[in-house]
Amino acid sequence: QVQLVESGGGLVQPGGSLQLACSASGSIFSLNGMGWYRQAPGKERELVATINSGGSINYADSVKGRFTISRVSAPENTVYLQMNSLKPGDTAVYYCNARGYDDRRTPFDVWGQGTQVTVSS
Repeated sequence: QVQLVESGGGLVQPGGSLQLACSASGSIFSLNGMGWYRQAPGKERELVATINSGGSINYADSVKGRFTISRVSAPENTVYLQMNSLKPGDTAVYYCNARGYDDRRTPFDVWGQGTQVTVSS
C-alpha cells in the first residue's frame, strides 16, 4: 500500500509565496510520476503541475512562470511545489498525486488528503 503525506498549505497575502511538499511511502517498486492538482469551491479538480521519472515537467498555463515543481527520488520520494506571486485565484485545496508500481508490480494511482491554500489580504 502506498500513502502520500502533504504539508505546507496555509494563508498567504497576494504576491506571497508558499511551498508544498508531498512524500510517498509504502511498498513502492517504482514511482513513475508525481504531481499537484487543485480544486476550488464549485469547480472541478484541475492539473497544476506534474513531473515524471525522466524529469519531464508539465504546468498549467495559469501557473507557468510562477510555480515550480521539483522532485527528490528514492528513498525520499518527495515532490515539492514552490508557489510564488500567488493570486487570489490560486485559492484551492491542493492535492498530491503519485503513479507507479508497488512491490508486487501492481500499478497504483493514489491521492493525498489535500492541503488548503488561501490567498487573501
